[in-house]
Formats: sequence, structure tokens, C-alpha cells
Amino acid sequence: MDWAGWPDTYDRVLLDEVDSTMAEAARRAPTLTTPTWILARSQTAGRGRRGRAWRNPWGNFAATLIYRPDGPPDQVALRSFVAALALYDALSKVVPPAKLSLKWPNDVLLGGGKVAGILLESTGVAGQVNWLSIGIGINLTQAPSMAEVEPGAVPPVAVAEFTTARLRPEGVLFELAVAFDALERSFATYGFEPIRNRWLAHAAKLGETITARVGSDNIVGVFDTVDAAGNLVLRTPRGPKAIAAAEVFF
Repeated sequence: MDWAGWPDTYDRVLLDEVDSTMAEAARRAPTLTTPTWILARSQTAGRGRRGRAWRNPWGNFAATLIYRPDGPPDQVALRSFVAALALYDALSKVVPPAKLSLKWPNDVLLGGGKVAGILLESTGVAGQVNWLSIGIGINLTQAPSMAEVEPGAVPPVAVAEFTTARLRPEGVLFELAVAFDALERSFATYGFEPIRNRWLAHAAKLGETITARVGSDNIVGVFDTVDAAGNLVLRTPRGPKAIAAAEVFF
């Protein structure tokens, strides 16, 4: 394909098959000198949050961006919102934007079903992040069955259910990389607030009652906002509750 317009400060690696793009990013990190996107057309051991398996049949999308971000760990973690918006921008070129929404903390929904997920992993010392890996999986052609996801999870869907366009992972990578580069530049210049506002404009279930599972506890409340630290803020009978990490159920 024609890669003209690819962000010139990013490298890319295209693989037919790999165990996991996240694992491949970790292996390559010591020798990388520039931010690098790693795309695999097939993964044999893909994984999502909390070590869950992420099935990646041929035709779906699996990629990891690995780079050295600026800022302390709490600011680095906000790149999950940057990645979510980049996914929104890339997918909105092929499906109606009104059908896309963003689910805290790191999922993209299409027609109310989960179409993509984001996984962040980092390494560092002395309170500084050396490398950040942002793994992204998109159900382009096929979605897992409900039997493959945990009870109560948002039903999975595939992009192919919403468009007749035949999408190649390489083309999606191009659009995603361009969108991420623009948003990363915005984050570096203006901080998190514009990113936060844009994310909230596309947030799923904002103003509605949801459940956040923290360990073995379920916290039920109205989804009020995402604060300046990226925390989910729920209005509960006991007052506002800011949640840094949780599984969210509708």
C-alpha cells in the first residue's frame, strides 16, 4: 500500500504472525530509537487486560505502539484516552461516527457492542517510565462469541457488521497512526483537558447508572464525569466516588 503521509517520527514493523504484539514490543524495546508501531496479521497468544486471552483471527487488527513518553507515570497513563480518541477518529472514517462511543477505561463501542480494546503496559525505574506499550485490538472481520467473554460483558461486534468496505489491517494502522500522532501532539502542547473534553463528548452511558467492579466490590452510581486524573467519577448515595481502576458493567 501507499504509506505517503505516514507520521515521519514513527517507525513501523509489519509481521504475518507473532505470539503477541505486546510481547514483541517488549523484545524489541532495548534496540528501538524511535516510536514504533508493530502490526501482526495474526497473533497466537494475544492478550487483553488482566491477562485475558484476546483472539485475533486473520483479518482482524492487532498492533502495539511502543515509545518513550514524557512525564510522570500518572500522566503517561492518560495515553489510554489519547489512544481511544485515535481509534474513534480512525474508525469514524468507515462507520457512522454516531454509532461509535467510548467506554471507560479503555474500550471502543460500535452500535453498543465492543469493537476494540486498549491495553497499556509500561516499564520504568525511580518513578519514571522508560517505555510505554499501547496494545490495540480491533474486531475488523470477526467478533468473539458471547461464550468467549465474561458474564455481563458488553457483547462483542465486528466492524464488518456495520460497513461494506473491505478493511485491511495495514490501512487501519495508517489511519490510526496519523490520528494518534495528531492527538499526542495536542496532549504534549495543551495537556489532558482538551483530550478529556473530547473523550467525554463520546462517552458511553454518561449520566446513566452503571456498575464499577473494584476487586470483589460493586459500586453502583451515575456516571458523572472523568476527572483531571482520568478517574471515573460516580454519583452514589454516599456522595461522589472517584475510581482509578475498575471493570465497568452496564
